[in-house]
Amino acid sequence: MRIGSNPQKDRQFIDPDFFHQVVIPVYIPNQDEYFKDALQILSLCIASLAITSHQKTFITIINNGSCHEVVNYLNDLQASGKIHEVMHTQNIGKVNAIAKGISGHSFPLVTISDADVLFKNGWQQATYEIFEKMSRAGAVATTPNSKNFKHHTFNIFFEFLFSNALRFTIVKDADAMKEFARSVGNETFFNTANLEKYMTITRNGVRAVVGAGHYVCTYRGEIFENAGKIYAKNYIGGNALNHKIDREVVQNDFWRLSTENNFTFHMGNVIEPWMQEIMSGLAKQGELQPPRLDKGNPNQLWRRIKELLVTGILYRLPLWKKFLCYKGLTKSEAKTY
Repeated sequence: MRIGSNPQKDRQFIDPDFFHQVVIPVYIPNQDEYFKDALQILSLCIASLAITSHQKTFITIINNGSCHEVVNYLNDLQASGKIHEVMHTQNIGKVNAIAKGISGHSFPLVTISDADVLFKNGWQQATYEIFEKMSRAGAVATTPNSKNFKHHTFNIFFEFLFSNALRFTIVKDADAMKEFARSVGNETFFNTANLEKYMTITRNGVRAVVGAGHYVCTYRGEIFENAGKIYAKNYIGGNALNHKIDREVVQNDFWRLSTENNFTFHMGNVIEPWMQEIMSGLAKQGELQPPRLDKGNPNQLWRRIKELLVTGILYRLPLWKKFLCYKGLTKSEAKTY
């Protein structure tokens, strides 16, 4: 039985004026052993994000099968208005949790972040500058990693093969890269050459590092216009991120880039004093304007030709080593890079 008319039926949806979404999947099944500090790490992640993001940032948290303490914590955050959206699900895998967070929205920019990221002031400004000045930017990470420069970046190499705009330059914050290596439990992750030089591209007065990791990265929203495409059957994590998200950028013939300076830290699963030191120095972010984003229009045949030429010819030794030297490495550096 129904009496009357639903008052919401004919109402037009009001755009809340957000233009940047941040999606964070969370998996904390318990608070023992590996996950002992995980809830504290998560709280630092969300608190640093809230402080360093402008007011038109829409924060979505996906609880991907976490324990009831995490459920209660996230519900309290939403109730108090500190996050905008929380979804609770069983463990469906990281990529599928991300797909849930993106579905039903249409934001020009979408940041996907792990739940153990500490955000610094300036991360959005630096990201927006790259999107604004480099019209082909499709993904911008805020933790530069010199070893990511061949990861789905063949279109950059093809287009700037003989251009001085693409070359190795001096790493701006080697200590931050060392901290990243330590945070993932591998202090030898970067060799000496990796810590001294990274491949960069310069356009319109702005320089960016070639390549991007995916533990925290900002994407053009149009890449996810069909969120169902990133659904990963039978994948909990691992290569699903590569196949379903990383590659989607270059499939649209956009560039994967990173900021030169480090604006985000990987905390790992153990609370350390430096984290609170950074938190204490954060200042509330003011208003920012969205970057101008030109719509992509990839030619799939031409994209495929570029991929075959670069991966099939340029990446093969010894041509690849000669290319690295041509772009600014010494012969000894090229051998180990």
